[in-house]
Amino acid sequence: MSGIYLGTSAFTAAGWPGTFYPAGMQPRDYLGFYSTKFDTVEVDSTFYRCPSTEMVRNWGLRTTEGFLLSSKVPKTITHEKILLDCDAEFETFVDTMDILDEKLGTMVFQFPYFNTEIFQSDVQFLSRLKVFFKKLPKDYRFAVEIRNKHWLRPKFLDLLREHNVALVLQDQSWMPRPVELFEKFDPITADFTYIRWLGDRKGIETVTNTWDKVVIDREPDLQDWVKVCHQMVRRGVTVFGYANNHFAGHAPATIQLFREMCERDGIPVPIQVHLPEPFDRTLFENSAN
Repeated sequence: MSGIYLGTSAFTAAGWPGTFYPAGMQPRDYLGFYSTKFDTVEVDSTFYRCPSTEMVRNWGLRTTEGFLLSSKVPKTITHEKILLDCDAEFETFVDTMDILDEKLGTMVFQFPYFNTEIFQSDVQFLSRLKVFFKKLPKDYRFAVEIRNKHWLRPKFLDLLREHNVALVLQDQSWMPRPVELFEKFDPITADFTYIRWLGDRKGIETVTNTWDKVVIDREPDLQDWVKVCHQMVRRGVTVFGYANNHFAGHAPATIQLFREMCERDGIPVPIQVHLPEPFDRTLFENSAN
């Protein structure tokens, strides 16, 4: 597997029916339609609870051949138990997602920002992570997202590298910019990488809560990510990239724009991303800071 897989964080949102999804389409048909437009999706619902086996089986049946579904590890594991005494929950989650077989993308440990009441330092977090990593099953893709920017240190990256776990590269206001990351160290810790364009949730929600169009011009920010992806593709690293509505206002439009920017820069994208046609260009033309 190689190339770039591009998609959105979740496949449903207010404002998508009638813009991304055809007017009148039934929600049960959304994922199948989505999989004809993009090659991957980050399933957000698994963060809140482990899905049923029937639900996961339906995801696989409704999507096109070659489509990949990435998923968040349930918050019971990452936020509540924080990797302690959660072996049964984690095993159940992995076994459930394994139903997807070849359509299983990456499983993501999305950790919150930890204050000193939980971990006095990153050393304590690393110790817990190291013990848990020894239990990781083989032949799966895992990624880790942390939101304590000062914990992005060589020892943390080395631990991820040792277990072929990807560091989640994220675009958020309080995290280092991609160029800054590469100036300090090599943030690629596995044979793939995982990018999340998240944006400023609080800021954009003062502008809109209906995700039907772009409301912030993020092209300059995306240009930095194009450069980063160019480096990774040249190194043979597979890229998984997911846009959130909070990044610019309409995640499908963000992915459309990023794809076009990659093509303009001559970046080879061997994985075909099937973008919506026709696509409303006013999603870009009506953008405003």
